[in-house]
Amino acid sequence: MDMHVHDRRRFLALTAATAAAPLLTACGAGFGGDDKKNDGSAAEDVTGSFDWKREKGKTVKALLNKHPYTDALIADLKSFTEKTGIKVEYDVFPEDNYFDKLTVDLSSGRASYDVFMLGAYMVWQYGPPGWLEDLGPWMRSSSATGQEWDQADFFPNLLQADQWSLKAGAPLGQGGQYALPWGWETNVVAYNTDVFKKLGLKPAESFDELRELAGTIKRKAPGAGFDGMYGIAVRGSRSWATIHPGFMTMYARNGLHDFTVTDGKLKPAMNTPQAIAFQQDWADMVKRGGPPSWTSYTWYQCSSDLGAKKAGMLFDADTAAYFQAVKGASPASGKIAFHPGPKGPDGSLATNMWIWSLGMNSKSKKKSAAWLFLQWATGKEHLRKGALTYNHIDPVRKSIAQDGAYKDKMRHLEGFIDTFEAVVDQTKIQFTPQSQFFDATTSWAASLQEIYGGKSARSVLNGLASDLASKVG
Repeated sequence: MDMHVHDRRRFLALTAATAAAPLLTACGAGFGGDDKKNDGSAAEDVTGSFDWKREKGKTVKALLNKHPYTDALIADLKSFTEKTGIKVEYDVFPEDNYFDKLTVDLSSGRASYDVFMLGAYMVWQYGPPGWLEDLGPWMRSSSATGQEWDQADFFPNLLQADQWSLKAGAPLGQGGQYALPWGWETNVVAYNTDVFKKLGLKPAESFDELRELAGTIKRKAPGAGFDGMYGIAVRGSRSWATIHPGFMTMYARNGLHDFTVTDGKLKPAMNTPQAIAFQQDWADMVKRGGPPSWTSYTWYQCSSDLGAKKAGMLFDADTAAYFQAVKGASPASGKIAFHPGPKGPDGSLATNMWIWSLGMNSKSKKKSAAWLFLQWATGKEHLRKGALTYNHIDPVRKSIAQDGAYKDKMRHLEGFIDTFEAVVDQTKIQFTPQSQFFDATTSWAASLQEIYGGKSARSVLNGLASDLASKVG
């Protein structure tokens, strides 16, 4: 759950300053289960039968972001130590400075931390300088990895999101496995069932319907007993995080792209005629049906407005609605339902995602112990406990998503399970991998604000494309 403001300006500055180290060439490590060479990985030093106790007495240091997933992990660490004899020391930082801390530590080469949380998009920043351990060789080693870990149980699109060749524009799902999916969010529509019933509304099945629905709620809800309610909450701050949830999901469902790749070169594609028309329509939807202070809206404001009955709909991470919908969480709890959101013109439910992943420091001196920790933290036993006992959702493993006990826990949330199952197979990172991702999407968010403010969409987006063409290779 990318809960905080997600203004990563300091993160961007740090990565720009520290990523001047020589780039790695694209490695051929391959997807975890591929039969490829291990290229001198420390995983080759682990021999014999798999043994959870092989690093008994060691201590692993973890850097963690303050998050419900972290709460579940810390509460269960005793199980890991009992299973392995390995102690875990950890530091927890709020997200507004978490990535500052991680970037400085990785770039220094000190290896103060052996393992850490990162978003899948950060692989594009941390992978090329060589800061991340390729986990593929560890996954392929029967000495290092127990059979019960069961790689095939992960949703394949999630594993692929953390796998990259380190080449700008190259598709995900090829190259090294630089992190493991741990928890994730798909982006869907959540809505207030009371206002929908009162006004006789149904969830939108097309983008045109969504735009009309947002405007209808903003016009009619206040007069129907929902004081101050507007139509739809979507992010609008000058941050990369404005682009990746609902906006990028609907953009992708319309068959649109951020970049195209020709002869290895990236060309901005957010200024094609179709893309310009979509972005004008998105800005118009927000004007007609969004919050009055949209340009300041982050995850927090969007989620809070749904819970406070200020927003009739939310198009964002499913967890943004989940934490408002659970019993007693907000004034709207018990009155929030979930829907996949509008389909594209061809019926597409292509959906963008955020993944909290776990990675290993390539400079760690305790890689074998660190891998045992990653294996346990992403394993079935811990993740099932996290999902059932705590709030570690959405599950990255198929067996947990299909578990009857998990479905029972989520069943009181109207439409949650059906929505998840409708979009899970079409959910992936919809962006083109490249190291300037955060700068590019922050500039894109600024352009959306300009369009919202009344500037020509064609002029603004042509200017954006021209600027990015000179920065993204």
